[in-house]
Amino acid sequence: MAKTSVIIRNQRRKELVERMKSTRNALKETIRIDEDNREEAVDKLQKRRRNESPVRVRNRCRQCGRGKGTLRRFGLCRIHLREAAMRGDVPGLRKASW
Repeated sequence: MAKTSVIIRNQRRKELVERMKSTRNALKETIRIDEDNREEAVDKLQKRRRNESPVRVRNRCRQCGRGKGTLRRFGLCRIHLREAAMRGDVPGLRKASW
């Protein structure tokens, strides 16, 4: 189980990214298109908070908060996915045998 503070920090980052998405995209679009205001837009983007960037958000397991080994499709880490599959909680997923 990940520390509660780490999980909460990541949730706050997700919320901040979602809130500031339109502003960041507008600045990036200005950088891409407008040559006259490019430097000014780059400066504004660099002065924004680091945690607004989507790169800072970590995909974590919904059950335990584990940061590594998380499968995006299920939102679970490999350990909890295996347990859920063995219980039959994940439709269409079963243990491989050949």
